[in-house]
Amino acid sequence: MPRETSPGLKILWLWTIGTAGILVTSVVRTRLKDMEQMMNTDHQQQQQEEHQSSLSDPVLLDSDEGVIEEVKS
Repeated sequence: MPRETSPGLKILWLWTIGTAGILVTSVVRTRLKDMEQMMNTDHQQQQQEEHQSSLSDPVLLDSDEGVIEEVKS
């Protein structure tokens, strides 16, 4: 005679596996979102550093007299 499990036990296993799947999905989403935020802040910091370095570089301008002037912004 084959062993049959009760419907209640099947529902309990389904509930347990479903809950575990939801929790794992939630953790993965949170980790991916955190990693994306870290990458975005790193990218923004690099852009700000590039912008700051471009502002501090001297700019050479040609004047009408043929003399090049150095202008710092």
